Amino acid sequence: MNKKIIIIGINYYPEDSAIGLYTTQKAEYLAQNGFDVTVITGFPYYPQWKIRENYKAKPYLAREVINGVKVLRSKQYVPSNPTFSKRIIHLISFTFGNFLNLFRVTKPDIVISIIPFTTSALLGWFLKLRYKSKLWVHIQDFEFDAAIDSGLLNGNVKNLFKILISIEKWILSKADIVSTISHGMMSKLNEKTNTRTYYLTNWIDVSLFVKTESNVHPYLESNSFKILYSGNIGAKQDWGFFLKFVKEIEKIPNIEVILVGEGAEKEKVLSFIQSYNFVKHYNLVPFEELPLLLSGADLHILFQKTDVIDTVMPSKLLGMMASGKPSIVTGNLKSEVATIFNESKGGYYSNGSSVKEVIDFISNLIINDELREELGYNAQTYVNRNYSQKEVLDKFRKELIK
Repeated sequence: MNKKIIIIGINYYPEDSAIGLYTTQKAEYLAQNGFDVTVITGFPYYPQWKIRENYKAKPYLAREVINGVKVLRSKQYVPSNPTFSKRIIHLISFTFGNFLNLFRVTKPDIVISIIPFTTSALLGWFLKLRYKSKLWVHIQDFEFDAAIDSGLLNGNVKNLFKILISIEKWILSKADIVSTISHGMMSKLNEKTNTRTYYLTNWIDVSLFVKTESNVHPYLESNSFKILYSGNIGAKQDWGFFLKFVKEIEKIPNIEVILVGEGAEKEKVLSFIQSYNFVKHYNLVPFEELPLLLSGADLHILFQKTDVIDTVMPSKLLGMMASGKPSIVTGNLKSEVATIFNESKGGYYSNGSSVKEVIDFISNLIINDELREELGYNAQTYVNRNYSQKEVLDKFRKELIK
């Protein structure tokens, strides 16, 4: 009899970016390899922060079968303006609804809980208690640490988050194994729990990035030097630096900046860039279009806030590097991403203190075709060697069986 797996997490297909993409690929891979897989999740809402139109009419508790995976959903509250208090309600509504879904499943052999939310692990623990199943907790984002490290919390709220971190440690102690996605996050994880840990990085299928000269994504048809950001327009990116960058890059002729994304900061960013006709914005493309989009850029950019170290490993980075094009990334010099850039030699990484340094690097890339090709080749080769989808998921499957 096939092993029964239940995966609990708020993001799932048709969300096809970030955590939703990885959870979907993980579930479908297991289903294709002989496991009986059920996913307990919310209604698709990310990164638009609104439930998708074709799901709005569905009942509060919905059931689907998608590519061999049984999917149980609970309709959670989704705020259009996700403030701190509204995010808490969002979390509570997801947790309550999917507590009900726990009674709609049969006994699993293994429960996999995806964080965020930490309450996904709490739901997984309930199933473990009820059925004596094994519990695997996988951390895509240390949600509480990221909030504290950002420096945006005041005293009372910060104390609340410290209490939540204590609860998080208690929940992690109830797991049989805990995994996360980067070496820096593994170090943080080992400070939080004595539970056995496992390195389960995000992955990329480089074979999808097969470029042909006859195919150009409609967003990138101009003859300008095309600088692309594709991903969530959220609070984790440094949009202040981006706005300074736009002001300075305007001085360079034949430049186009393409911003492809949605998220909580979208309207604020769009209100600024509307006065710059060389900056274009489009909503996110479907996953199947992403390789063509990323491969059509001359340069990728990712401006991260510098005050958070290793609480997040940006999934979009793998796609940027797999495209075979160079990237410019800013962030903390002690971060995992900085290490990857130093090892791969696939682009330019800085601490985000100088827009001029970034502009100078771009000016050099514009006139140096050989450098662009060398950096892009280095990036793609590094990702293929270290983040192959098949290799990562095959190892994961073997660990599950063991």
